[in-house]
Amino acid sequence: MVSERQSKILNAIVREYISCAQPISSKLLEEKGKFSICPATIRNEMQELTDNGFLCQPHTSAGRIPTDKGYRFFVDNLFEEELLKEDLNLSEYLEKDHLDTIKLIHLVTKALAYESPDLILSYLLNEGISWREGWENLLMEPEFKEKEYLISFTDFIKDFEEKISETEFECLRVCIGKENPFSKAKDFSIIFSECSFSNSQKGVLAIMGPKRMDFARNISLINSAVKMFQNYFIHGKRN
Repeated sequence: MVSERQSKILNAIVREYISCAQPISSKLLEEKGKFSICPATIRNEMQELTDNGFLCQPHTSAGRIPTDKGYRFFVDNLFEEELLKEDLNLSEYLEKDHLDTIKLIHLVTKALAYESPDLILSYLLNEGISWREGWENLLMEPEFKEKEYLISFTDFIKDFEEKISETEFECLRVCIGKENPFSKAKDFSIIFSECSFSNSQKGVLAIMGPKRMDFARNISLINSAVKMFQNYFIHGKRN
């Protein structure tokens, strides 16, 4: 059972780690001024969160980083508190009536990549066509300085594309680390959803990146794009 105070501390650690990719210490949380409690109390709460599997300590003298369980708690809270927004304006693409579905998907994929530091993948199921955008920003993330990490990530993408047609997409899914059902790679997170790219063409939108990706932002982007296609095609604005 996670107390309210522990929940706030855990959520703060996840947000800070997403931002800086460095272990988070009790001193940093104190300096951020997020809690009206003494550093010793913060340390005690962080230790209990570690003991319960929400955090881990990569080095003896280091701060803490979230585990898969910690990220899952954070993401579930986002949905429970309805903190997610649909905030991507794609109206400029909808005004280009001369674009066919293929070109429109490509443009929207690029638009999503502009808004997210992670890799955007769009997949048209009946055509077997995929688009990947966002490599430039993704490769700037510190995790990708390791060659083996990059190789593992490219294998992760390949496994996802090979198994995508076998996967059911009833709603948006968030898979964190070892939760992902597509490969043995456990260092990444993926957010994906079925999307009606036209009245007759189904596909998938996905955002893939390091395990510590900005979940709130990426979920909002996926929701925005899926809703845009739904309103544009399903409601008869375009055939």
